[in-house]
Amino acid sequence: MARHDKKAKKKPSSPNRQNSKDELSTNNTESDSSALQRAGFVRRLLAMIYDTLVATAVGMCAAMVMIVTLVVMLKNGALDLQGYAEPADLIQASPGYKLLIQTWVGLWIAGFFLWFWRRGGQTLGMRAWRLRIYSTVEEPMTWPRLLIRLVASLGGLGTLLVLFDFKNKQSLQDRLAQTEVLKLTKEANDHKSW
Repeated sequence: MARHDKKAKKKPSSPNRQNSKDELSTNNTESDSSALQRAGFVRRLLAMIYDTLVATAVGMCAAMVMIVTLVVMLKNGALDLQGYAEPADLIQASPGYKLLIQTWVGLWIAGFFLWFWRRGGQTLGMRAWRLRIYSTVEEPMTWPRLLIRLVASLGGLGTLLVLFDFKNKQSLQDRLAQTEVLKLTKEANDHKSW
């Protein structure tokens, strides 16, 4: 199976230390991502809970930036208050402003997942639970494939397929984007091996 990451660089052994056969085979196995197992449902769920907390914080910060920007623009006359006394009243009453804020927040949350998946194959929650996304085909992890993965996850519901797919342990988003989520060893989860 193809993997989208580079092989981890092996650290040179010190001249005073001799590696046994078992240590060498363990190092080779750990650096070889084909020896890793696909992640089960519980580990994925725990990573999703962690990521939900982080994504909520990202969304709250994004919303705050947009709301403050709108309030400043409305107070300074750059945008029309449309007869409302306060900017907050207009923002709460206007479907257009609500849609703008929701779209802005949604883009930031989507960007959070896409950026982390593209940069290292892991979100913060996946890193905490030693999970990583790999490609199952001989193609790089492109933005369109990652976008398909994000949309196909259906807000996490796509992962429920792992409960019924005992043999392959693949979620809906894994199948459609031709990816897999593998459980990493502690050494493979080290950011220096990216």
